[in-house]
Amino acid sequence: MSLSKKIDFAVIFSVKNANPNGDPLNSNRPRISDDGKGEVTDVCIKRKLRDRILELSQKKDAKPGLDIFVQSDDRKVDGATSLRNRAETALGKKLAEIDLVKIACEKWFDVRTFGQLFAFGGEKKGEGTGVSVGIRGPVTIQSAFSVEPVNITSTQITKSVSGEDTKGGKKAADTMGMKHRIDSGVYVFFGSMNPQLSERTGFSDEDAEVIKSMLPRMFENDASSARPEGSMKVLRLIWWEHNCKSGQYSSARVHGSLKVNGDGTYELTDLDRLKPEEIEGF
Repeated sequence: MSLSKKIDFAVIFSVKNANPNGDPLNSNRPRISDDGKGEVTDVCIKRKLRDRILELSQKKDAKPGLDIFVQSDDRKVDGATSLRNRAETALGKKLAEIDLVKIACEKWFDVRTFGQLFAFGGEKKGEGTGVSVGIRGPVTIQSAFSVEPVNITSTQITKSVSGEDTKGGKKAADTMGMKHRIDSGVYVFFGSMNPQLSERTGFSDEDAEVIKSMLPRMFENDASSARPEGSMKVLRLIWWEHNCKSGQYSSARVHGSLKVNGDGTYELTDLDRLKPEEIEGF
């Protein structure tokens, strides 16, 4: 079972007084490109989708096959201490001796969707019992960029308590900090689903529907101090389903048919025999 037709999609979302994706190498300031436009990496977007699908997998009426391999530590639903530990617990310790691609893709939704590199060394050096298997996923997602340059506001904050003891009762330096936010911005990112690559992983039309249902609500249960509730919102999901596996048009042309304006409105250029579905955000 695999994807029966090529699919392209785009997501338009807004940010207001939030840090959508901090850069740890730049004091966690919101990521921006060289031309001043805000950026949210594809890794960040996939993390949100993994979290939403992991939540879906925990519901009583959840269908099988929604387990997530790359779980974040603060949301994991098993006792795995590492990716290797999760893989060995689920598949057994002799990973090099099984059909890893087939079994891993059947068990973990994110593996058959985005792909995964299984690269684990042997228990002891020189044993040669390690495994290195790369799985190429059929679903690709681009980084999101704001339509217009964004303004970053930085605010110095004072913590209520000292984290470290100090002499003389003075406040330690760790009581001071900085918070950064995007005042407002409209972002857009694009993605595609490749039927040819899905034939190896088993990513199906049903799996595509799961992604389709999660994209409009990707910011649900994602609030934090940097992203308060209501500060990030999916405005629209644009979903193109081609009529064949090879697609009627290239993804570049399909994505190029969407023009997003700074206020979140958008325009779609008509493509013959390819009508997009426009879905409102959650």
